[in-house]
Amino acid sequence: MEILEADDLDRRLIHALQLDGRASFSRIAEVLGVSDQTVARRYRRLRTRDLLRIVGVPPANYVAHGRWMLRLRCAPGAAQNIGAVLAQRPDTAWVQIVSGGTEVLCIVRARSQDESEQLLLDRLPRSARVTDVAAHSVLHTYYGSPHRLRGLDALAPAQVRALTPDPVPDIDDFQPLGSGDQRLLDVLARDGRAGHAELAAATGWSQSTVGRRLDRLRATGVLHYYAEFDLRHVGLHSAARLWMSVPPADLAATGRALAAHPEVVFAAATTGATNLAVQVVCRDSRHLYRYLTERIAALKAVGHVETSPIVRNVKRAGTILDPAFLGPRRPAP
Repeated sequence: MEILEADDLDRRLIHALQLDGRASFSRIAEVLGVSDQTVARRYRRLRTRDLLRIVGVPPANYVAHGRWMLRLRCAPGAAQNIGAVLAQRPDTAWVQIVSGGTEVLCIVRARSQDESEQLLLDRLPRSARVTDVAAHSVLHTYYGSPHRLRGLDALAPAQVRALTPDPVPDIDDFQPLGSGDQRLLDVLARDGRAGHAELAAATGWSQSTVGRRLDRLRATGVLHYYAEFDLRHVGLHSAARLWMSVPPADLAATGRALAAHPEVVFAAATTGATNLAVQVVCRDSRHLYRYLTERIAALKAVGHVETSPIVRNVKRAGTILDPAFLGPRRPAP
């Protein structure tokens, strides 16, 4: 399916929703200088074409018992089916087919220590077509916002300030969520802009209770809203995972340096044969080449880099919506 590149208004709307995924259309329209109807119409068009979706999910560091990056090397032709199986699981995010279709990468969040152990021992796809599995525990995240591209720059600084919500605390010790909270999050993982009436129906709460709980979860850092969008629509056609080896004494400084690069959307210290995992997005393969040979090459502590181009995003942070999305019609970066 051909993806037309976004015009100026599409880019500004995506940038606005990156800043605040639940900002009202009237508020966005006021900042962008267009009508409410124009903003609503543009959003519906992008949403219908599966170019943009808002999801509400806990932040990357929400789970204290374990967050794993799994690399599953596959026999030729097997990656798509294995990625589809992983994408249907509620505990997975960022299921990607990489390395020319020979490997599946995903992030898995365990909600307890027991679940973390069962994940690795019992729950991986059992298939002779998975030839190798590597599990990397995420130890520390230096930058973790694949939904907020710093290079988009569609809004003026004053517009960014007007749409940026108050900062929320970075909390490691989260309170457990109740069953009503989980039902709330299940809906928001499909549609982060779901109305109070829909959320009330899902939870059995009143609409006023839903509103208060949304505000509380967001204010305490348990609920984040993200804009999931097709990178090609904003002119970014090359994405890759980088696996790096850095001496432990230089790990923190190198991670912070990577976090400052506008191409980087995720950077974390991990266990495993390499100790830095990074995702980058670039305009094209030439931009990726320059990034590797100039920006990465300037990081003197980096002793080894493995580059795995991302062929498709099978699943992002939110719930997978359409089973047809797993088919061959969407070769996204």
